[in-house]
Amino acid sequence: MSDSKPRPSAGPSEPVPKAVVSRLSLYLRELEHLVREGHETISSSELGRRLGVTDAQVRKDLAFFGHFGYPGIGYRCEELILAIKRILGTDQQWAVALVGVGNLGRALLGYKGFAHRGFRFVAAFDVDAAKVGTEVEGVPVYHLDRLPEIVRAHRIRLALVAVPAAGAQLVVDRLAACGVEGILNFAPVTINLPPAMCQVGVDLAIELEQLSFAVVNRQAG
Repeated sequence: MSDSKPRPSAGPSEPVPKAVVSRLSLYLRELEHLVREGHETISSSELGRRLGVTDAQVRKDLAFFGHFGYPGIGYRCEELILAIKRILGTDQQWAVALVGVGNLGRALLGYKGFAHRGFRFVAAFDVDAAKVGTEVEGVPVYHLDRLPEIVRAHRIRLALVAVPAAGAQLVVDRLAACGVEGILNFAPVTINLPPAMCQVGVDLAIELEQLSFAVVNRQAG
């Protein structure tokens, strides 16, 4: 029986579906839970059963990125955790900015789960004079005009955008001009992005619509 370490590939040879990346995060959380329970290994069938997917789906998802299992053993939990973190980029610390210190922005700054995953807020930005110069959850709030300076000083590559829809495009344009590479956009509006920038959109109303669809159609069935 081979006992060689799992072999991650240099990178996927084809575009990775968004659903696969979402499941990687679920695999990671379940593996961390397993380690806390004292498990050292897990099979693809058991990992899939815990998350409501097939063992074939688990193997297919991971195969985008390399070979991680051992014959007769399955996956070594600690090793697969490290591999998935490398794939997701969370094996490093990220300096993150927030633009928009309204009710949603303040809630995001207060969410401790970001830091646990390696995302550390180093700056927040707003145009409201009453907020500029204050701190929220220990994070300093700067005027938006200082964006280039602060992004450069902290080497910020990721930003959360929590501004009203009408101002979102302008904010994203300014972030892109500063060299920010990825945004998590909470503004309920479609944003035009430059080719070098990545976006994940979060529209909570859409999420509730998806949930209501699932509930209504389950009842109808």
